[in-house]
Amino acid sequence: MSKPNIRSLCDDLKKVAREELNEVEDCIGDNIEALRDWIHKQRHLKARTDDQFLVAFLRGNKYSLEKAKSKIDYFYTFKTLMPEYCCNKVIDEKWLNILRTGFYIRFPVFSNTAAPTICLSRYAKFDFKQYTITDLVKYQFIIMDWLVNNDDNVIISGYVGIVDLSDVGLSHIAHFDLNVLKKGRMFLEKGAPGRLKELHLINCPKEALTLISLTISCLNEKLPMKIHVHKTFDDLSKYIGKEHLPVEYGGTNSSIEEIIAQTEKDLLAFNDYFAEDDQYGVTEHLRLEKRISTETLLGMEGSFRKLSID
Repeated sequence: MSKPNIRSLCDDLKKVAREELNEVEDCIGDNIEALRDWIHKQRHLKARTDDQFLVAFLRGNKYSLEKAKSKIDYFYTFKTLMPEYCCNKVIDEKWLNILRTGFYIRFPVFSNTAAPTICLSRYAKFDFKQYTITDLVKYQFIIMDWLVNNDDNVIISGYVGIVDLSDVGLSHIAHFDLNVLKKGRMFLEKGAPGRLKELHLINCPKEALTLISLTISCLNEKLPMKIHVHKTFDDLSKYIGKEHLPVEYGGTNSSIEEIIAQTEKDLLAFNDYFAEDDQYGVTEHLRLEKRISTETLLGMEGSFRKLSID
């Protein structure tokens, strides 16, 4: 078996992949080939099969081939059933303008550590007068696609969400829809190779508690993360070191303006991927098993639980 065409990992990430994800370096190529062979045999599924893309699903499922098969099938099933979020993602001026608002950004990850990737959401920065909730979710899917293909930390160590609820009021909350939240939760559970480990809420006004309660109600036991509520940046830094936070949040990890500028370069450089991505997906009438629809996906509710909130 030839050496797989994937990025090399730093020693810390190799250790996490080996000890927590069951990665055996000499077997990576064989595992990728087994997953690729399975994809080629699925009449209903047209998926990317490059080594880097496939290893993300293997790592994200701790090298369980059966779980990786299920995840990649659902990944493309969601793309097909939710075209409003997953199609026509070529980066143009609209998406650059949304990016420049800074409502959703990924902090830079140090290349020699196994730290999880950190993403910041600031929903008050999103212009609901000019854009829709569909645009908001679609932009987050755009960032997700980039992360799956380019960020080894998010696949191996997972990711942490920070939600800054400053200035979030009823006018913002009115735009959020329960079905949108359900679709997002189902994708995280069944289709996304990365793992959401923690969610940190800061600057939480009373009006935002409705949105928080709605979000929690849509997260079930399949997403076993902790939710932390912080009153101050100093409290947040007890969980996330200041070296990982941007200067606006009391840290030393670039400024938000610098992060936005680099993200713009990264997304534009990734436009070939977005341009060809619409050719991939599923054709349900060719599926040998029971066909999947949006209704059946949203019906997969399972049992709900109360999440642990600090």
